Amino acid sequence: MRHEEGFDDLTRRLDALRRADMYRVRRTLEGPQGREVVVDGRALLNFCSNDYLGLAADPRVAEAFRAGVAQWGTGSGASHLVCGHTRAHEELEAVLADFVGRPRALLYGSGYAANMGVVNALLSVGDFVFEDRLNHASLLDGGWISRARFAWFEHRDTEDLARQLEAAAGATTRKLIVSDGTFSMDGDRCRLDDLVATGRRYGAWTLIDDAHGMGVHGPDGVGVVDPARYTTTDVAVLVGTLGKAFGTGGAFVAGEEALVETLIQRSRNYIFTTAMPSALAVATLASLEIARAEEWRRERLADLIARFRAGAASLEFSLMDSTSPIQPLVVGDPGRAMALSAALERHGLLIGAIRPPTVAEGTARLRITLTAAHRTDDVDRLLEALAVVSRDATPKAASARG
Repeated sequence: MRHEEGFDDLTRRLDALRRADMYRVRRTLEGPQGREVVVDGRALLNFCSNDYLGLAADPRVAEAFRAGVAQWGTGSGASHLVCGHTRAHEELEAVLADFVGRPRALLYGSGYAANMGVVNALLSVGDFVFEDRLNHASLLDGGWISRARFAWFEHRDTEDLARQLEAAAGATTRKLIVSDGTFSMDGDRCRLDDLVATGRRYGAWTLIDDAHGMGVHGPDGVGVVDPARYTTTDVAVLVGTLGKAFGTGGAFVAGEEALVETLIQRSRNYIFTTAMPSALAVATLASLEIARAEEWRRERLADLIARFRAGAASLEFSLMDSTSPIQPLVVGDPGRAMALSAALERHGLLIGAIRPPTVAEGTARLRITLTAAHRTDDVDRLLEALAVVSRDATPKAASARG
């Protein structure tokens, strides 16, 4: 797209976003993340957080963070390859590798950095990358900037993937299949067995970003890539984030020794950024221990998800095929999504309206997320409010945020 007006068109374009109900506004919380959050002086029941296990404000994790600050200070001071890598980082990487059943793990500052960094480090001109159409933006961006030949495959459609791999079957360069494990906007899971089988058939590596599944799915919360079922031959690259179910921050990539050493040498997103604070690594060690030990958190989540889906089935909204904490209700029109979000806020509920380009045109939605911190009566209150606002909300709501 050409910008014939130079930068003089910024205000006009912002105004156009407002008119189309596509303008984004940040909300400022006045306290910690949790079941309830305080916004503009008002306590709201929070149904839009990715804090799936309710650990972001857990006092045990906070105490570990304080102990980490006392030992390591507040900042790492440098990148990992200069002088920012500490024993705390080293210990967390070892624990993460053990958790996911892989030889090595490598810490990154964020999930976005990890996804872009690993794809760009592994691929270059002449290689091939095949991405699920609904992958997270960071995976897509990593594929695009790698300069590899980029191809979509239809969402969870491994037959479409196989057709595209077949077309590239004669190439001797690298082929990488890339997919979310649990998709962040639809809440459904990839067809992992089919992805693995397809990758084997065509000599491709498989990368799974399990940002929204780790901590939630699998034994001890290991995620969709259960090491008892899938080896590094099946899923060569596993990405996990620490700022969702584990309640802290940062991310990691896990795999074989050669993969991790390659990333240390070639991943610009790792090499050229300051290491996460060591205190955050100490806090994450505590949250991982809690997440693995307290199975009741996953059990409560499963119960709440089932309760919500049973109640929501009787409403006018379209439920998606999700058994994850992500329970989107598709309403289609961005204006209606914002109106519903604003109406729910008047009922004391915080739920974001997700609109294009985050989701496809015509699929604007309420992205409801459940956490282990929620209670049964919270879900009932949500369902009651949804029943009311679905009847009363009008298409426009200037006060809505999303």
